[in-house]
Amino acid sequence: MSPIDVHLTGLIQALLPYRSQAGRLARWGAHLARHLAGGGRLLVAGNGGSAAEAQHLAAELVGKLREDRMPLSAIALTPDSSAVTAIGNDYGFDEVFARQVRAHGRRDDILIVMSTSGRSPNLITAVRAAKESGMRTWALVGERPNPLADMCDEALCCPSPDSQVVQELHLISVHLMCEYVDRYLPRFTGDELPAGFGTSRSGPERAGAGGGRSERDLPFGWDRDEFEEMVNI
Repeated sequence: MSPIDVHLTGLIQALLPYRSQAGRLARWGAHLARHLAGGGRLLVAGNGGSAAEAQHLAAELVGKLREDRMPLSAIALTPDSSAVTAIGNDYGFDEVFARQVRAHGRRDDILIVMSTSGRSPNLITAVRAAKESGMRTWALVGERPNPLADMCDEALCCPSPDSQVVQELHLISVHLMCEYVDRYLPRFTGDELPAGFGTSRSGPERAGAGGGRSERDLPFGWDRDEFEEMVNI
């Protein structure tokens, strides 16, 4: 088989088992929407290609995914070369993220760690620091078993032995999670809902401030208990 066929076959084989657990991204997006709209903060960390994806996630939230909206507080712990090299030099590479977590994280804030192996010592140390600070911890990792999946509050484990495929599924996860953040954010900001997302399943269409616009087509209605269950994971 050609490299193209080998790579795409691996990706295709991972997509269906990935799809079976990717529903947690809706819950993560709902929780992030409430937390960030209320002034909370998201911290994200990863190494190598996962560092780039951590920065990608932060950029989508501080900037925007599709429609214009309020900027959301998301900090990638990877791009500050002065902080990373100073901490690494003074405290060791295992502390480069943990010390930033202690500096920037507050109780109930969220740390997302991204790793293809789920075994990076500096991410494991960062998760420990986050837990000591009372933060919520989520992992985007590769196949189980791995330490990060076991120690985080929740984990989405991408089912492939190929680190390239895992990173590609992480990128899909970043985009989907941000999509869900944008869908649920108006629930907490009172902003007008963009057109084209249908009506709530729990009741009739309600026009937005601009007239003729309706609630997004959510997997639950605005007034149903399922929403609170989702954001209180």
